[in-house]
Amino acid sequence: MNILKLDHAALLVKDVERSRQFYCQVLGMDEIPGLGAIWLSKGSAELHLLRESQEGRAAQASGTHHNDDLVDGHTTHIAFEVEDLEEAQQHLQAHQIEIVCGPRPRGGDAEQLYICDPDGYVIELFAWKKYRCLNGNNG
Repeated sequence: MNILKLDHAALLVKDVERSRQFYCQVLGMDEIPGLGAIWLSKGSAELHLLRESQEGRAAQASGTHHNDDLVDGHTTHIAFEVEDLEEAQQHLQAHQIEIVCGPRPRGGDAEQLYICDPDGYVIELFAWKKYRCLNGNNG
């Protein structure tokens, strides 16, 4: 078997409209219209938001995270690469979204931070570090 790419992730959510607003307004994802369910995309990332069929199921699915697990990245999460992590932080602050860990080194010359969506799913945002050449141009 040869997996080519991750096609999508599906999240069980308590309030579909609240989650749609978070992923569209805060993370800038676009809704794929006309599918009957809430499918969102941005670049090659695609998320499906599924309304819980029974109260409490979304809370069970999202689980809980522990701050000490976030410090070393050992928690269930979704990761999105962003162009500029500092700009992302300013954007999150403008939307009053709490950064639950970071920013911190991710490894491989990247930095990361973690936030939680309205249902408690942990989301990693990371960006590759940009280095400045000696002549002052970005390289």
